[in-house]
Amino acid sequence: MKKTEMFQQLLASKDTFILPGAFDAMTARIIEETGFKAIYATGAGISNAQLGWADVGLTTLTEIAQVVSWMSEVTTVPIVVDADTGFGNAINMQRTVKVLEKAGAAALQIEDQVMPKKCGHFNGKEVISKDEMVGKIKAALDARTDDQLAIIARTDALGVLGFDEAIERANAYKEAGAHAIFVEAPTTYEQLSRITKEVPGIPQIINLVEGGKTPLVSRQEAQNLGFQIMLCANSALRGAIKGAADALQILKRDESQENIHDVICTWEQRQELFKLKEIQQLEKQYS
Repeated sequence: MKKTEMFQQLLASKDTFILPGAFDAMTARIIEETGFKAIYATGAGISNAQLGWADVGLTTLTEIAQVVSWMSEVTTVPIVVDADTGFGNAINMQRTVKVLEKAGAAALQIEDQVMPKKCGHFNGKEVISKDEMVGKIKAALDARTDDQLAIIARTDALGVLGFDEAIERANAYKEAGAHAIFVEAPTTYEQLSRITKEVPGIPQIINLVEGGKTPLVSRQEAQNLGFQIMLCANSALRGAIKGAADALQILKRDESQENIHDVICTWEQRQELFKLKEIQQLEKQYS
């Protein structure tokens, strides 16, 4: 089964699923091997990990596509790609769809921010008009080679123009043909509950950012609220940052690796993750 079909089945399922974020091929592989059903190629994580900068719209289409292609090569589950604003207008959006589809995306998340965008939980965001975003959604749908490729429409209007405008946009984006809706950065349980009630009949995403604007809920709570996807975009990234910092602090303090073993994986775990045995078997096969 194609990855695009697999993701469409997840959208149609009655069960809410957790969508963890990956920022490189390593974290994509870990997410799949941990047992999650899909992977989110996080724009913020790629900007942080690959560029070393905050999520303020600095990544380019080709940079995102390269990372997604590496993820796709080593995984078998669907990848949802954070495609930001589509990197421009509706025509840019069509090229973005074609490039990321070739890179291995099973779904693309696009948003209505002004380019360059900012992290959805940052202040100071701006949004384009509702009509322009509707046009970009339609352009994205028309650009697909695979009609199972899902288009997820995100609105950042809540923090800019208010809750009612965000709901109006979400319904407009649903009518434009989006396969799922993502109202970014609600700040209360009441807003979470209203979003799913006032934008009915379409799968919806709840984006949970540790320390962000939206209250953290469990998968079961997200399902009870009516959300189909529980996005945890940068939990793995932040775990990796802390793990690396902890290991380096011990090395700096002790000037020895004697006490570092509790905060790093074993040699065997590392080689198993990166398929050393499989590579060695191929070397024997073709030698």
